[in-house]
Amino acid sequence: MTTAPSHLPRRAPAPTGGAWYIALALLSWGTLAPVAFLHAAARQRTRAAVVRAAAYTAAVPSAYALGWAGLGGSGTVVLLVGIMIVALVHLGRLRREIWPPGPQFPVRLGIPGPGQDPAVAAALAGRARREESRRIAATDRLLARELRIGRPDLPHTYDDGGLVDLNRAPAAAIASVCGVEPATARRIVEVREAAGVPFAAVDDVFAWAEIPLDLWELVRDRGIVY
Repeated sequence: MTTAPSHLPRRAPAPTGGAWYIALALLSWGTLAPVAFLHAAARQRTRAAVVRAAAYTAAVPSAYALGWAGLGGSGTVVLLVGIMIVALVHLGRLRREIWPPGPQFPVRLGIPGPGQDPAVAAALAGRARREESRRIAATDRLLARELRIGRPDLPHTYDDGGLVDLNRAPAAAIASVCGVEPATARRIVEVREAAGVPFAAVDDVFAWAEIPLDLWELVRDRGIVY
């Protein structure tokens, strides 16, 4: 049996941890989903994560109260199912943030394989570095800050593959790394400063700062929050 050449891209593995997040919400019909969000808040330690956990914690008893007061038992079931569906979407994202998959590409991607364009090899190597840097930021924030991951505006020696911290970097750095207009980058900074809380996930930026849909992939590829 032959193996794929090391210079070819590999499928990104699924996150190995946090499967109980999904199981808990699904098997309990949403009633135990707050437990998963409380755990995530304890791991992420951001105000946004705490607010999200508190919202789900309050939503479950509220569903019981509103359901019985309005439509009876059937109303409670409908509300709980709604909570479960929304929670599953959020928990799927949180699971990847807290237990990110390993790098999508092997380190050897920095070396062109037979017939591979050096520019392609360099781009794939950069992608692998970004994935590794995200893993570090998700599991060891102090190390990530010491390495200055996502801070191209500060002196650093660690190669993070070209990331920018959407919670701390200045607008000029965000515009340069993400390839967005300066006005868009300034809006991201203005929103985070006005909110007074850090973004809990890169996707939060899209809603809070009203980023155009055609820029989402650019920001997802280069943006990081931790």
